[in-house]
Amino acid sequence: MADLRASGLGGVPKGETADRPASPSIGDVFYNGSLGCLEIYTSQGWVASSAPPAIPTSVVATDQGSGRAFNNGQASVAFSAGSNGGISSDYEVTPSPATTPSSFTGSSSPIIVTGLQSSTQYTYTVKSRNNFGTSVASTASSAVTATTVPGAPTIGTATSAGADSISLTFTAGSTGGSAITNYKYSTNGTTYTALSPEQTSSPLTISGLTTGQSYSFYLKAVNANGDSSASSASNSATPTALFEIMVVAGGGGTYSGGGGAGGFRVLSNQILNTGTTYTATIGGGGAGGTGSGGLNGSSGSNSSFSGSGLTTITSSGGGRGGPINADEAMSGGSGGGGGRASVGEWSNKAGNVGGYTPAEGNQGGKNRGADPYNGGGGGGAGGAGENATTTTTANAGAKGGVGNSSYSSWGAATSSGENVGGIYYYAGGGGSGGDGGNSPRGLGGDGGGGDGAYNGVGSSGMSNTGGGGGGGGNAAGGSGGSGIIIIRREGSYTATSTTNSPTRYESGGYTYYKFTSTGTITI
Repeated sequence: MADLRASGLGGVPKGETADRPASPSIGDVFYNGSLGCLEIYTSQGWVASSAPPAIPTSVVATDQGSGRAFNNGQASVAFSAGSNGGISSDYEVTPSPATTPSSFTGSSSPIIVTGLQSSTQYTYTVKSRNNFGTSVASTASSAVTATTVPGAPTIGTATSAGADSISLTFTAGSTGGSAITNYKYSTNGTTYTALSPEQTSSPLTISGLTTGQSYSFYLKAVNANGDSSASSASNSATPTALFEIMVVAGGGGTYSGGGGAGGFRVLSNQILNTGTTYTATIGGGGAGGTGSGGLNGSSGSNSSFSGSGLTTITSSGGGRGGPINADEAMSGGSGGGGGRASVGEWSNKAGNVGGYTPAEGNQGGKNRGADPYNGGGGGGAGGAGENATTTTTANAGAKGGVGNSSYSSWGAATSSGENVGGIYYYAGGGGSGGDGGNSPRGLGGDGGGGDGAYNGVGSSGMSNTGGGGGGGGNAAGGSGGSGIIIIRREGSYTATSTTNSPTRYESGGYTYYKFTSTGTITI
């Protein structure tokens, strides 16, 4: 049985560790012969009453990044008090790498550590302290990254990205140790709006702005911990509408060979400035030829769209079709077809496409300088004119080149271009004329090209398509069709003013303005 006799220390009981009182009260003392020290019973159990504290154990650090300013991270360091040592008066936590201050104290677990550098990994050790000394350091915690809000982005350049949008470049700051998930912008430095949908890379697209209004921007980065401080202000930029512009020139007139279609151009992403007036100049079709000794037809006139700040967009008039036994067909937006020639020296003649970049059309077809004396078809925006052949089948002569149907939807809401089976074509070449004997006429190409004649006057190209005139058979040729200009932009839009009554219509999410005669539009 254990010896619970007094120890000689004022009547304090003594014995081995197992001999401690079974139901002690706080404040009871016991001289532990196994440990060689006087113990006192506390809320923490039996502890040495006059010894340095034990080493803390189970050190675990947790990042506390939410709302923390950049480079002012915070961690909570939890631990357990050691056993078999004196009572601790407080504890000391030391981060690594070093911080300022170098350590943080508290009377119990956990202890908060502040002033940590963002995106930096720290480990932590803990020591116990009392009046009799300081324990050695605990085993270090696992490494934990200190996170905060991000660093402020560096603002770049704001430029127009369309009617209601700005493109804003920037250089990202530090993530703060937590991935950047979005950005917020402000136009006054006070009220910030989160981008929706979220964007994280440069350039940012900021939409929902007012066309024609000038803006400058401030930017904040966002991560799971909150918002960065603000960037400096950007330059001023104004959202400007982006338009697509179709410009079709007048088609070529002719006497015998098919007239070439007017040049066809469509330019996208064109900036048209608010308050600026632009002029749409519509080219006329070339005159039809009147035969030997008279007018042998002429090329079409150019169409153009111009205004301040815009590089003028010009399409070239279609080349005239070839006459009989005279000069060959002319080049243009599309080339005219070679005229029917009754002598061999005029065989193989055709108009080439003009040397324009980008090309505006296609080459006219070659004539045939032998019986039957067929002319070549005029070139179209979508294909070359056919070469003359020896066929005598009706309507199988040299056909004009087909027009361009890639922009058929531009005519979906109102008549625009030539409607062939529900598809709209622009700038078709004229068909060639027959020689009045055993050769047939050629049909005009889809897109307003005039049909050739057997032994009469060729058909004129369709107005406002840029179609080439059809060749005559021993008679006058057809005139070219006049040009057309259509501009469009996404969404519903009404110009400030117009002259000469261009047609406005909406279709497929776009607003169109169609000019069939020369006029102006103020954006």
